[in-house]
Amino acid sequence: MTAAALAPRALYEEVAELLRQRIFRRELEPGSWIDEVKLAQEYGISRTPLREALKVLAAEGLVTMKVRRGAYVTEVSERDLDEVYHLLALLESDAAAVVAERATDAERKELQKLHRELEGALDNRERFFALNERFHMRLLELANNRWRNQMVADLRKVMKLHRHNSLLKSGRIEESLAEHRAVMEAIEQRDPEAARERMQRHFRSGLEAAA
Repeated sequence: MTAAALAPRALYEEVAELLRQRIFRRELEPGSWIDEVKLAQEYGISRTPLREALKVLAAEGLVTMKVRRGAYVTEVSERDLDEVYHLLALLESDAAAVVAERATDAERKELQKLHRELEGALDNRERFFALNERFHMRLLELANNRWRNQMVADLRKVMKLHRHNSLLKSGRIEESLAEHRAVMEAIEQRDPEAARERMQRHFRSGLEAAA
């Protein structure tokens, strides 16, 4: 891969996305040192855009910069995980309540369609992961608060460092689906408080599985 192949997006943004996906795929493991020289050679770029990319990932919490030691893939502690899930529960349960109260019939049907696709992906874990995130992000979009959306997007990037510790736990996917059904029932019934409480329960269960 060469620098020319990374155009037209700003070079450091493209490099940040490449590294982000390698972190999510565990090609770069939590706690591992990031070899800047090797990566710059691999991508055919100078170290300047690579360092800018690492700053982006550091701002997202995916990379930790250590003085005189360089960049490392972030290791998420139990406390980190607890705090991330706590904030996600607050933000996404509030979004679920807003959707239950304000969503149009067409928007409810759209969420139901996404949920059915999720149900159908039970035997395909990677597809399930992708659809699960799509469902949650669409719910946030329908709640229509861009500041909340940005906060959740950043928190979910950190949560992905522990993705396989939660949804891959035996029986967790089935539990997650049941929790989604409960949230959808509350949305269909236009019951904001039930939607809020059930989404919070969903994240509490997710934290227990990830711990």
